[in-house]
Amino acid sequence: MSICILDGHTTNPGDLSWEPLRELGELEIYERTPPEAVVERARGADVLVTNKTRIDEAVLSELSEVRFISVLATGYDVVDLDAADRRGIPVSNVPEYSTNSVAEHVFGLMLELLRGVGEHARDVADGAWEEADDFTFWNRPIRELKGKTLGVIGWGRIGRRVGELADAFGMEVVASNDTSNRAPEWSGFEFADTDEVVCRADLLTLHCPLTDETRGLIDADSLEAMKPSARLINTSRGPVVDEAALRDALNSGSIAAAAVDVVSAEPIESDNPLLDADNCLITPHNAWTSIEARQRLVETTADNIRNALDGQPINVVNAPDGS
Repeated sequence: MSICILDGHTTNPGDLSWEPLRELGELEIYERTPPEAVVERARGADVLVTNKTRIDEAVLSELSEVRFISVLATGYDVVDLDAADRRGIPVSNVPEYSTNSVAEHVFGLMLELLRGVGEHARDVADGAWEEADDFTFWNRPIRELKGKTLGVIGWGRIGRRVGELADAFGMEVVASNDTSNRAPEWSGFEFADTDEVVCRADLLTLHCPLTDETRGLIDADSLEAMKPSARLINTSRGPVVDEAALRDALNSGSIAAAAVDVVSAEPIESDNPLLDADNCLITPHNAWTSIEARQRLVETTADNIRNALDGQPINVVNAPDGS
């Protein structure tokens, strides 16, 4: 049994072990694979493992040996599912590995926006506290989360976990809900349509997948509808937000601040509009990268492969039998 990992570096840059996969067969690991090398490297493999390396119709047409594809992520748009279906190849993802990691990152961003912990620590390092006349120093208003309204767009696993943490902080939560009517048992929560969520939120956090419907969901009109004191957080996908419109809203003071972990093209490009935005905190798409989350990613990927080889694939996202 031959297993080929096409781009293992982001999942495991060396601080984890691939042993759970190595136990399943002959394992070939590439840190990164450029598009022109995919077929050559994958040729002869029974199982392909990918994170962001595309596996499309042209690639699969050259790889008749492939029996299973496992995506080292929750999103699976890097695989042409129709092409896999036609060849009877199951494709699995890892649906829950990063829930806690991303949710905690959201609160790291929110607390930085409201309290400026990192900013004030840098001020101390730069000598600002030494020069202060009083025992205490701050360079901007410091706000609490308690009592604020958190708007959540996308009430999936991560959105719900963010809501649970918000409840623990004493926040009110209003969420959009296009796929489920499962309201939590705790109080201080309600569902509303997306427009109402946008208007009511003191902090608005995005947890929706990127689809034709959500591309540009947060545009100039929705930003105009937000409270001037509101903060926007995006840890979903960059194109969910119109970045030029967000820059303009921040620079004009239409909203107070934003924090994003994702942008439209990654790594971020030098002409990204958000690099010229006021009060915009950008982290480099690392909300998902806690050691614990990446360990779960490796272990679940091993489970995916093991079950597929046993003829009972799990976490399957396509219909390889034509169903």
